[in-house]
Amino acid sequence: LFLAVCAVGIGGTFQYGYNVSIINAPTQHIHRFLNETWTSRYHKELNPDLLTFLWSVIASVFSLGGLCGAPLGGSMAIRLGRKGALLMNNIIAILASILMGISFPTGLFELLIVGRFLIGLNSGIGICVQPLYIGEVAPKHLRGGMAMGSSIFLTGGILTGQIIGLRELLGGETYWPLLLSSSCFPAFAQLLFLPWFPESPRYLLIDRSDELSCAKALKRFHGSSEYRREMEDIQRECFALDGEKPKKPWQLFTDRGVRWQLITVIVMTMGQQLSGINAIYFYATYIFKQAGISAEKIPYVTLGTGACECLTALTCVSSNYVGRRYLIIGGYVLMALWSIVLTFSLTYQELYSWVPYVSMTSIFAFILSFGLGPGGITNTLIAELFIQSSRPAAYMIGGTISWISFFTIGMLFPFIVNGLKQYCFLVFLLECFLVAAFIFLIIPETKNKSFLEIKKEFHKLNFGRNT
Repeated sequence: LFLAVCAVGIGGTFQYGYNVSIINAPTQHIHRFLNETWTSRYHKELNPDLLTFLWSVIASVFSLGGLCGAPLGGSMAIRLGRKGALLMNNIIAILASILMGISFPTGLFELLIVGRFLIGLNSGIGICVQPLYIGEVAPKHLRGGMAMGSSIFLTGGILTGQIIGLRELLGGETYWPLLLSSSCFPAFAQLLFLPWFPESPRYLLIDRSDELSCAKALKRFHGSSEYRREMEDIQRECFALDGEKPKKPWQLFTDRGVRWQLITVIVMTMGQQLSGINAIYFYATYIFKQAGISAEKIPYVTLGTGACECLTALTCVSSNYVGRRYLIIGGYVLMALWSIVLTFSLTYQELYSWVPYVSMTSIFAFILSFGLGPGGITNTLIAELFIQSSRPAAYMIGGTISWISFFTIGMLFPFIVNGLKQYCFLVFLLECFLVAAFIFLIIPETKNKSFLEIKKEFHKLNFGRNT
């Protein structure tokens, strides 16, 4: 089970985290490449406004690819299986790496744009299918800990990208095309290791009616003596579904039986992206400068933010013991409290020499709080709130909402910061408290419960207490 999490993670959420972080290091080199390419092609200087536009396209087309990948991932998971979808997804990553790698020697910056779109498509599919696979192969008593693999590999990807992007490694002027094309290595790793693992047992029995393959897969994952309990659980779910086919996303919106589960997915995925984590990373460089850290050393200090998030994801395996509900509510409440501290410290940043260090502490504490709940538990809960026929469609909807929110906050965030300055954290404070209140009032604890038991919990909400 542990090796299966590693095999799906390296080509899944790791790719997302890695490709989000590596684009920051070569910013100046890509600007220079765009200028030189434009000059040699059109024999005139590239207009600064057009340069900014081209760079914005290169940076943001990744989220557009992810937005397209989320619904595609759900469809691929139904048609090819969870494992098949992940394996096929690596072909997209390898093609994207080739295009980004040859953009510099060929002098075609358009290939860079297409490559970033394709690697975004790959990330969108991976974020959708990986937690689907993990959630379905995990026994219910280990589901929380195993599902944290998605968050661990995502934050591990961010940290790895920050390290590889240092100027001493591939972040220098000479090697930046290699940096952008290095995402082929996780793809090759998954193509090498994932074929050794079985397909999702739930997919094999419920979607493919292949009881023999399901039993073989369960024996591999749970051992020949322990697999029967899981087999009975899957058979009960299969019987309850009574041959129901996988639903389309639009069918979930008209199904009263999943109304509150769907509202929960929308609130949680939007809450995760709009929680202020992007604002923290935006302010990090400014705060580190205020604390007296030289510009040359800031990239190394920034590694601490990535390490913080990765460390929290690792410790969040405790969700297996504490419970999802307590962790995610606690994470949002702590983020809200640190937003208050950060607002005060940024307001009085220049009054006392020690205040910037309070700001630095707040940044790391905010990131730790995010990893504790919203960053780690959201994908786990989506897997648990739906039964087999609705789960792929739920991930399509959740992924689409997440990428739209990611793109929206990327577009609006500069205006929010410019307009409100340090008081922008009051907006995120309100959002964190509202999401925490929603979870407290609506979401039941899902720890150690089967998918059918969780469905019964929501039945009371969807149809009324007396039904």
